[in-house]
Amino acid sequence: MQAMKYVDVILPLPLEGTFTYSLPPDMDGKVSMGMRVLVPLGRSKRYVAMAVRVHDERPDFAVKDVLNVLDCHPVLLPSQLWLWQWIADYYMSPLGDVYNAALPSGLKTVDGYKPRTETYIELGERYRSEQALHIALNMLRRAEKQEQLLSTYLDLSRWGEYVSEQSSTDPPTNAALPAEITREELMNESHASAAALKALTDKGILRTYEKEVGRLNNGGEPNLDHLKQLNDAQQDAYNRVLLQFMSKQVVLLHGVTSSGKTEIYIHLIRRALERKEQVLYLLPEIALTVQMRERLQRVFGRRLGIYHSKYSDAERVEIWKKQLSDNPYDVILGARSAVFLPFRHLGLVIVDEEHETSFKQQDPAPRYHARSAAIMMAQKSGAKVLLGTATPSMESYQNAQTGKYGLVTLMQRYKDIELPEIEVVDVKDLQRRKMMNGMFSPQLLAGIREALTRKEQVILFQNRRGFAPMVECRQCGWVPHCQNCDVSLTYHRHLNLLTCHYCGLTYQLPTSCPCCGSTDLRGRGYGTEKVEDQVMELFPEARVARMDLDTTRTSHAYERLINDFSAGRTNILIGTQMISKGLDFDRVSLVGILNADSMLNYPDFRAYEHAFMMMAQVSGRAGRKGRRGRVLLQTKNPEVSVVQQVVRNDYEGFFNDLLEERAAFRYPPFSRLIYVFLRHKNDQTVAHAAEYMGMRLRELFGQRVLGPDKPAVAKVKTLNIRKIVLKLENGIDMRRVRQCLHGMEADVLKDKQYNSVQVFFDVDPI
Repeated sequence: MQAMKYVDVILPLPLEGTFTYSLPPDMDGKVSMGMRVLVPLGRSKRYVAMAVRVHDERPDFAVKDVLNVLDCHPVLLPSQLWLWQWIADYYMSPLGDVYNAALPSGLKTVDGYKPRTETYIELGERYRSEQALHIALNMLRRAEKQEQLLSTYLDLSRWGEYVSEQSSTDPPTNAALPAEITREELMNESHASAAALKALTDKGILRTYEKEVGRLNNGGEPNLDHLKQLNDAQQDAYNRVLLQFMSKQVVLLHGVTSSGKTEIYIHLIRRALERKEQVLYLLPEIALTVQMRERLQRVFGRRLGIYHSKYSDAERVEIWKKQLSDNPYDVILGARSAVFLPFRHLGLVIVDEEHETSFKQQDPAPRYHARSAAIMMAQKSGAKVLLGTATPSMESYQNAQTGKYGLVTLMQRYKDIELPEIEVVDVKDLQRRKMMNGMFSPQLLAGIREALTRKEQVILFQNRRGFAPMVECRQCGWVPHCQNCDVSLTYHRHLNLLTCHYCGLTYQLPTSCPCCGSTDLRGRGYGTEKVEDQVMELFPEARVARMDLDTTRTSHAYERLINDFSAGRTNILIGTQMISKGLDFDRVSLVGILNADSMLNYPDFRAYEHAFMMMAQVSGRAGRKGRRGRVLLQTKNPEVSVVQQVVRNDYEGFFNDLLEERAAFRYPPFSRLIYVFLRHKNDQTVAHAAEYMGMRLRELFGQRVLGPDKPAVAKVKTLNIRKIVLKLENGIDMRRVRQCLHGMEADVLKDKQYNSVQVFFDVDPI
């Protein structure tokens, strides 16, 4: 009697580990690792699960049968499963959450993905000879529109050439084959009616058939002639990268803004393709893929694929399937989710703007960092990793300084263009003298007018969206807050609504204060929407655009904004941190940083690091081509060291100062951080659970435990939050730490009064 087979699967649910099901005899041999199976759970639910192991080890509990096998071939490679398991382990996230994040939705439902089909036209079988075609044309002499439609089809399909070659005594050359013609193409070319086509199909002269077609764009033929020659500085950096790759798996390319790092990337990609290797090119923002796609497609054509969350689910499924096919994309350009794609021959990973916080997934789980995941994936595949940036993260630069990573610097801008001149504007002094016009200093207003007069472009950076960050009653100080979150509501004037930027709930703007009845309700602060309104009022002749989360909800919105600004159809671009991330515009002569203090005064040990990076990056958008650019940096604290370091472009000084501070207070890179979050609808319940867990953690980790405390935002989506910080010295056994934390979590949740508390971890928070 043949032994019963079992399969361990991952369910697309926030559950730890794998679950075992039995394989009915008719499925024996039809399931292997990486294939999807339909399984029951509970009394009535069914899920698409991922098979990870087939075996004959009978479990000591009752198991249910797999209901169906959904694949003929695996849709997940062993290297991908290894990455899933690494992310689940390192970031302390349920394996089911990793499955959910990694796989497109269309691959997680039974009928979620439907191939796109198109209707094609061909000759009916009885009319595929020259003699039969003559009969058909004679038959249609009195049906002029049908005759015209058939003639158009014969012309488009080159049927005459094909018939002539088939009847020739010479050997066939395959030079002339009947072309496949879509219904849409035929109708457009012939200007015929649907009735004429129906008449021809009813007579059997033409027939229609459906064919699966891809949703993916064809980038055209690769053209290495479009590859730009590297200048001396770039060539030297390129050679040094290759030299470092001989002994290091990861190399940091530290190049100032507009130094031409992208051209070095493109030459490295070409080298990888010549070696028959695949390349993953990661960017932190979807907006960047718009410009980068155009640059890469000019060289690599259809060998380039794009993958990010603004693509439809069906498109992402098709890219996934293409990567598993015999003809995959050689280069994938994408945001952080692209690390989950299948690669059979990965040779190079490029992480551009490696310092960007957008590479870290915040919510929902898994809270992974795409840079770290990419490095681990490359290590598993034997691939090399290039991290590129003008402002390296503290961790990456420290790794380069200590020799863990290779380091290549490129301090010369392309075509020897000077770095922009950065002028600090003391807003506090101007406000005292009543010289500010809203958020605009006289210097900034004069600079904008000058740029517009010279037909140049301006970027204005304000890292808050909406019209006003809060609304306040001028009589009693009442501020409207979200009923579900512990945050004030942001006023969006164009919608005339108050919005919570944490849960998305919207509220009508009250006409009077509910506390004192006053009608004097005013917005406080400035968001990008308010900046846009003021700019349009001050410069009515200018064409103004705004780039923030509210205006870029679709990939087409990104493209329209960026293309309009690149083509000069927009004069002034106002935006949040999106505009700071590597966008390349030819005509920008002035960048205005409207409020540096909002970044500097953030209550976080990384505030100065993030502020330096953001200000240095957005400053780099000025004067990238042509003459030297200018940056006006508005602040109430011009004497702060980080501001002066941005002015001097002194990354080394900034890094050394910050490193000394981090060492003194034992913050990364001199320690490892894990945040433990607890959430519950009842504030008292979560407070008691956090106190109990903090006490138990101190029994194990002592003074390494800080808290519990309320975070800056202590309530989100009706859930009250507490936060415990673990500050762990380098070299500690992290696997043992994770085991202890999971055990502590289980211990807390076993208590009946705390079993409904949510506990989750944020490893290496940013």
